[in-house]
Amino acid sequence: MNLNDSLQSIGIANPSGSGWLAVVFTFLLAWLVTWRSIPTVRKFALRVGWADQPNARRLNREPLPNAGGLAIYTGVIAALVLASLLRPIEVQNVLVQVLTILLGGSILVLVGFIDDQFGLPPSVRMFTQILTALLLVANKISIDVDFGTPVDSILSMLLTVFWVVGITNAINLMDGMDGLAGGVSFITAMSLLAVSAQFPNRAAATLVLAALGGAALGFLRHNFHPSRIIMGDAGAYFFGYVLAATSILGKLQVTTVFSLVPTVLFLLLPVLDTTQVVVKRLMAGKNPMSTPGKDHLHHRLLAWGLSQRNAGFILWSITLIFNLLAMRTQHMSLAVMFATLSSIIILLGFTLWQRIRTTV
Repeated sequence: MNLNDSLQSIGIANPSGSGWLAVVFTFLLAWLVTWRSIPTVRKFALRVGWADQPNARRLNREPLPNAGGLAIYTGVIAALVLASLLRPIEVQNVLVQVLTILLGGSILVLVGFIDDQFGLPPSVRMFTQILTALLLVANKISIDVDFGTPVDSILSMLLTVFWVVGITNAINLMDGMDGLAGGVSFITAMSLLAVSAQFPNRAAATLVLAALGGAALGFLRHNFHPSRIIMGDAGAYFFGYVLAATSILGKLQVTTVFSLVPTVLFLLLPVLDTTQVVVKRLMAGKNPMSTPGKDHLHHRLLAWGLSQRNAGFILWSITLIFNLLAMRTQHMSLAVMFATLSSIIILLGFTLWQRIRTTV
């Protein structure tokens, strides 16, 4: 199975090989819109006071615009809308999947933005995340549990909600250092894209991940240290939700606990980071979701004397290793893995070179 076979199922490929062009076009448009819109968003955010003040979680020493998520969201939506207009999605269930993910992501962008600017109780944020996870379940985007028991459908719903809510918050909790959440999201999106492109039942994921990867790269052009803007809860929720949803598209079936290992590997760094933070805060009698603190993995690296850039490089590298392992467990060929690795390194390298060149 190749990329064109997969994309033919959503009507954006033909035997001549334009499937590759469709994916590249979607990626580049999302990258361009996000990259070019951030300066405008940043200027407006500074004027109206949309900014994060220095606190126990953030490392910035002065107010930093926190509306980057709006530019990310705009880039993804613009790319998907234009790609669909040029090559309409022809299979109804795939269109429903794409719209479902975008609807849930849109709700979380709105809630995250309100939280960024005005603050929301943790219960409201959690309720919204559970609601958007159930939206996926209602439209057959779920982890399919098959233990041969009468309660398999209930277990499927609970496991899907736990996965989506967990990853959404895991990406958000990692957004405490310049370039970290954006880089992890970019690497994961590109790796999931390489896998989804091999299977016709993951065509919706292929389309969405191309846009998400492009938007993440466009955002990193402005977010790598020293950052000029951050994504805020709006962007982190959007990245986390879309990555969680696309990682289970195509009917991930769980017959044993080990069936989840390949999917978890793609997002293992955020999972490990969030797990150790939650455990430590619970043991200390603190609310793990509402108490900011410098107890994440990147805070440890910084405490050891590493710079933000070097700490980011290390965590990006760990993420890339986990994603390569995940691809291997899903039986991806060495050629696909090498092409994915090369693309990620080249694109990140060029983006960081451009960012560093403008700050020296």
